[in-house]
Amino acid sequence: MVAPVADDSPVPADRAERAAAFAELRDRALECRRCRLAEGRTQVVFGSGDPDADLMFVGEGPGAEEDRQGLPFVGRSGQLLDRLMAEEMDLTRDRAYIANVVKCRPPDNRDPKPDEIEACRPWLEAQVDLIGPKVIVTLGNFSSRLLLDTREGITRLRGSVYPYRDRPDGTPVQLVPTFHPAAVLRGGGEPMAGMRADLVRAKQTLGTAASAGTGASVDAGGSA
Repeated sequence: MVAPVADDSPVPADRAERAAAFAELRDRALECRRCRLAEGRTQVVFGSGDPDADLMFVGEGPGAEEDRQGLPFVGRSGQLLDRLMAEEMDLTRDRAYIANVVKCRPPDNRDPKPDEIEACRPWLEAQVDLIGPKVIVTLGNFSSRLLLDTREGITRLRGSVYPYRDRPDGTPVQLVPTFHPAAVLRGGGEPMAGMRADLVRAKQTLGTAASAGTGASVDAGGSA
């Protein structure tokens, strides 16, 4: 049985120590069997990108292609995310970190169930603690509701910037909710425009945090 993630473990300050701790966390997650999703997976999709990134994206869960490759957002949704990151944020995915609420593919691409989300939650929280991003972009309902501890849907949540939790240096992580790329692919022009605006907002928030040396909240306007 995989040992639980220690909630009270101090985050290593040294970059090499954090890298070692992150690698250990990943190795433990790859053996996880905390919920029923482990039974049908090909492999755990832990996450990918720069573990020292200032920007983190959190989606819902792996699809079939992600389950095959062991990487998040590599299907059509991932291709759209890559394109919008480049166009609206001037970023490539190797300069951010991308993860999901659940690390194993739900069968038939169904929504993850509450107990599955709770079983996987410590892995995501440990990732956030070790990466220490300045800004998290949540993609869709599941990640937005989980990290903001709300039942509100993404349509009401997006369009604003929210304080999430403190980084190891005491500055707050800012959270920017937006649509999941899969919803944008289904929904057409309106969600596409909304996601573009949210990514611009995330870039501005990241720039504000960097220039001020803090994660201070910015005025992002009202909810859409």
